[in-house]
Amino acid sequence: MLLQNLTWPEVKNLAVDQMIVILPTGSFEQHGPHMPFTVDTDLVSGVARGVEAKLKDKVLLLPTLSPGMSTHHNAFPGTLDIPQPVYMQLIKAMAQSIARFGGKKVFFLNGHGGNDIPIRAVMREIKSELPDLRCVFASYWQLGAKAIKDVRESELGGLNHACEMETSMMLHLHPERVKMALAKRDGSTHQDVYRKSDMQLSRPVYFVNEFDEVTATGTIGHPDLATAEKGKRFLDGIVAQVAEFVEHFLTWEPEHSKVKN
Repeated sequence: MLLQNLTWPEVKNLAVDQMIVILPTGSFEQHGPHMPFTVDTDLVSGVARGVEAKLKDKVLLLPTLSPGMSTHHNAFPGTLDIPQPVYMQLIKAMAQSIARFGGKKVFFLNGHGGNDIPIRAVMREIKSELPDLRCVFASYWQLGAKAIKDVRESELGGLNHACEMETSMMLHLHPERVKMALAKRDGSTHQDVYRKSDMQLSRPVYFVNEFDEVTATGTIGHPDLATAEKGKRFLDGIVAQVAEFVEHFLTWEPEHSKVKN
């Protein structure tokens, strides 16, 4: 069910407490010379709409939140950045709004890597201030990891930003907005486990780079391998795996009764 299509009396009469409220989070930042600023928002919206179509009466889908925390892209003109402390407060405000209209279970479905840390951090505050609101967080490429691995052709390093997967999904969803003639490989070429970068690789150490330190064009990965057919397979597989989690989340009960003094 799409919140944007409802009226306030319809929401008042809706059993929101029995549904999963999904808030997709995207960004407005550069995606190389071949794709627009809205890629992260477009893709997470496509995933979220696919899940809503499968589970229409079980989820309440909110409009995608964009821009996001994109400080690391500020060297590229056109980036719209919400600094981390402000973004954390924005996420908390969304949780407070959801709680006011009766939501009990919230799924922050993320589509942008920069949103990861601030959302995880503010969930601690939300838990303390809204103890009856159960929140979970995942990026769609985490829940859809198996589907992505089954479709990708690039080696590790080929999936990161404006890459094989993101470009393929955009070719499927919004082909008129992709300039494939400008899609070129770029990004870090490190092979050691400490600095190699890929959506499906967990590095053993954490560090921060500005994006212009690791790519001249804004692309990291292998967008030249992208096709619309592959994009449909990525999207369908990811939607299926995200929907599987949402149905599981519906069954979650409180962990246990609170300890009484």
